[in-house]
Amino acid sequence: MTVRTVQLVLHYNGSAFAGWQRQPNERTVQGELERALTRLSGGHVAALGAGRTDAGVHARGQAVGVRVSERWSAASLRRALNALLPRDIWVSAAYDMRPEFHARYSALSRRYSYYVGTDEEARSPFRRHTEWPYGRALDRALLDRTTAILIGDHCFVAFAVRGTAPERDDHRCTVRSADWRDRVGGLVFEVEANRFLHHMVRFLVGTLLEVASGKRDDDSVHRLLVASANGEVSPPAPPHGLFLDRVTYPPELYLQTE
Repeated sequence: MTVRTVQLVLHYNGSAFAGWQRQPNERTVQGELERALTRLSGGHVAALGAGRTDAGVHARGQAVGVRVSERWSAASLRRALNALLPRDIWVSAAYDMRPEFHARYSALSRRYSYYVGTDEEARSPFRRHTEWPYGRALDRALLDRTTAILIGDHCFVAFAVRGTAPERDDHRCTVRSADWRDRVGGLVFEVEANRFLHHMVRFLVGTLLEVASGKRDDDSVHRLLVASANGEVSPPAPPHGLFLDRVTYPPELYLQTE
């Protein structure tokens, strides 16, 4: 059978999922997507995500690679999936890709955002599933100065869950942009890098906010970037404020649309 390689771009509300990766007794995004693909294809179709988001984490730009029968165009596959998928998953786009496309290893960068609520209404049931209500006053200028230290190539072993990367991994990531944006009711942390370690964004948010609220020394982030372990990092921010926004690939991996 001739196969077509397709990149799916997913939006999902992670509140009711035990993360991205399929699990035998848990509801997951990958499990729901593969169930729909199997119904359409008459046999199992693997869905390979660009990253494994944790339980409670959301996405509006999760990239997924699938290989399906040539009879499916990218557009028709998107329409059919959206007719079958549950309401908390939506395929926002689908692209024909070259056969060598790999959702994880072909990625040039990933971009995440984390939402922090600083007003009283952040505790509303309409907001508390997608942002972290933070009650301590923040030094905005200090927050920006500290965040700027992250840009560049650093070892982020202090901002990762211990033991989740191979021992030979150097835990180095190249952060291309990192900043805080003001919004009504709070702030958004936006960060893009070539790779992210397990819980890295959440550890960064937790630590940056503790510095800006006076719970940690001003030079804490600098010290952690040269640390050899994660024993001094702040607790990670809760998962429900985190969004995977975008995964970027080389343009040459995209085929011309029909």
